[in-house]
Amino acid sequence: MPYHSNPLDLAFHALSDPTRRAVVSRLANGEASVSDLAAPFNMALPSFTQHLKVLEECGLIASEKRGRSRWCQLVPERFNEAAVWMEAERRRWIERLDRLELHLDHKDEEDGRHEKSD
Repeated sequence: MPYHSNPLDLAFHALSDPTRRAVVSRLANGEASVSDLAAPFNMALPSFTQHLKVLEECGLIASEKRGRSRWCQLVPERFNEAAVWMEAERRRWIERLDRLELHLDHKDEEDGRHEKSD
């Protein structure tokens, strides 16, 4: 994946797929076995495990072998990194929109003064 090199890029890439987002949503309720995670999806197990591999390689989930089953769980730290980035972007855009609103209000006031002087 040459265009997805830093952890945040990898996390967003992993979450771009609806199957992987569904897995993450399911794991938000607690750990689950691979077979339980795969059950709702109409795909072969090897194809499904590729989705888990993407999630695990970017650090969104972790898995461990227990007996004959592999169990997965979320890794909250990677989600926290994404949340911090999104919050910073949200604040930046709110500030930009507030400045635009002030600019437009000021422009409306100027336009109103020009109309009265004509």
